[in-house]
Amino acid sequence: MNRASFFKNRVVVISTFSTLLILGGSLGYMLIEDYTFLEGLYMTLITLTTIGFGEVRPLSEKGRLFTILLIFIGIGFVASQIAALGNYIADGQFLQMYRRRKMKKRLSQISNHYIICGYGQMGKVVTRELLRYQLPVVVIEKAEEELIKLEEAGIPYLQGDATEEEVLIEAGINKAQGLVSVVTKDTDNVFIVLTARDLNKDLLICARAGSPGAEKRLKKAGADRVVSPYASGALRIAHNIIRPTVTDFLELALSGEGMELGMEEIRLPSGAHIVGKNLVDSNIRSSYNLIVVAIKKFDGSMIYNPTPYETLQEGDTLIAIGPKQNLSRFVKDIVVSSSNPSEKICSCVIGDH
Repeated sequence: MNRASFFKNRVVVISTFSTLLILGGSLGYMLIEDYTFLEGLYMTLITLTTIGFGEVRPLSEKGRLFTILLIFIGIGFVASQIAALGNYIADGQFLQMYRRRKMKKRLSQISNHYIICGYGQMGKVVTRELLRYQLPVVVIEKAEEELIKLEEAGIPYLQGDATEEEVLIEAGINKAQGLVSVVTKDTDNVFIVLTARDLNKDLLICARAGSPGAEKRLKKAGADRVVSPYASGALRIAHNIIRPTVTDFLELALSGEGMELGMEEIRLPSGAHIVGKNLVDSNIRSSYNLIVVAIKKFDGSMIYNPTPYETLQEGDTLIAIGPKQNLSRFVKDIVVSSSNPSEKICSCVIGDH
């Protein structure tokens, strides 16, 4: 039994039984001692609450027996409710209630975060990578065993069904940066994407497609990026066979593990000191020892292996590769020189991971 059901049932039981007990006691005194309703109500209340005020009139033998019966019934009822509450606490429900309340408070303080729908194999990897880059996340999961793992890891989570609008709202979708839908069923992913897009038009949405036709439906529902793990896995296997060294290099560069080299995408904000300059004059290579392998222009077009005379413009996204420390220094210099230092210019927080 969850917290809401427990307290709802307790309130109903206590309210109903208390009302019946008070009315029954009042009626009993009226019939046995010929009290008025007010006198019977008074006697019932002082008996049940054990206040100990004096009797309205001296009770007869039947009246005393009825009072004893009323006391035992009242004590038995209170004891049963205390026992139920004790079992609730002993079963860990009270602790869970405390944790849920604490987590709800924690979720209310999170903003510009990423909502991960589903903590399966893909969800775990996505969550781990985002946390590695110090990006705030909130995981939505139904399975109790996965929730225990999230609790132990200290990851903000919400127990519920991500297809429900109320759950997404509670996860802070209105102030989130993005959403990743990686639940098992394609139909659920489509519904989550559709609901999320309706709640937040500016949300970055990435989704998992388990079947070939699901990719098209997810994009129509509003997903910005769709990933098919089976297709991606097949391509990765093929590339490992055809060009294994290149694949190993890219995996190391993207993962940031085992080497000092990193690869990042950096968007040029307004006022950045290299905006309006070409690559050779920007001194990216000479000052930071970075290689710009591609430029995504602000209109969405891509320039691969740009020439040294390619002009950099506001809104362009540079895909650069080089030492991690130099990447971090480059990003910091752009932030300092931009007209809006709080503007997001990088896909992640670059640093020593």
